[in-house]
Amino acid sequence: MGTFAIGAGVAAAAIAAGYQSMSPTGQWYGRTFIGPKPGTNQLALTFDDGPNDPHTLRLLEILAKHNVRATFFLIGRYVKQRPDIARELARAGHVVGNHTFSHPNLIFAAARQTRMQLQDCEQALSDAVGEHSRLFRPPFGGRRPSSLRVVRALGLEPVMWNVTGWDWKGKPADYIERRIRQQVRGGDVILLHDGAHAGFGADRSQSVVATDRLIGWYKSEGYEFATVPQMMEEQAVSSQLSVLS
Repeated sequence: MGTFAIGAGVAAAAIAAGYQSMSPTGQWYGRTFIGPKPGTNQLALTFDDGPNDPHTLRLLEILAKHNVRATFFLIGRYVKQRPDIARELARAGHVVGNHTFSHPNLIFAAARQTRMQLQDCEQALSDAVGEHSRLFRPPFGGRRPSSLRVVRALGLEPVMWNVTGWDWKGKPADYIERRIRQQVRGGDVILLHDGAHAGFGADRSQSVVATDRLIGWYKSEGYEFATVPQMMEEQAVSSQLSVLS
């Protein structure tokens, strides 16, 4: 009985550890940003796996229509392929961040490979847009202590999310919008996609449609949209005021 209990405990611990390595909100393996204190009227739109033609450009039009700034985590090899789209993002005032060079799952990557993935993406971003954010989002959300040590050693800040529309599965706009509205509570970092890691040119038209609807809905409900750095800054100010009080 005792051996069985020990074995069950080990198995449960392994399952929990595996979950934490992929859980967007898990903090076991190191602090990652997932938004400010819940309940604020701020929302941050984030888009992964671009730049992508034509849907990143379509998103730029939607965001400009609503006067909203978003945060884009770009794949380095796509940036090298279409630096012009990355430049358009930066020119429009959106934040661009590092999403590795070729989108491997860093859970299975050695420290040297992780470092190369991040540095190569940083170089692609610098070549395309010049100065940019120090934000990083791990592909698939996968990370472990060694990968986060590399991230921080390079001066990057890991950013996760706490709301997603599951749009990478090619779902229709109605589904994407419904899933997000079920999760938003305020102070959320929302994950959507303007591209796909499997190949350039993925159809993200439904994500674009859903984004347009979501911005309109949440603005009508009194929410404000912010970039991730803006959220981080406000969280830092709030924390300082809490300490002083």
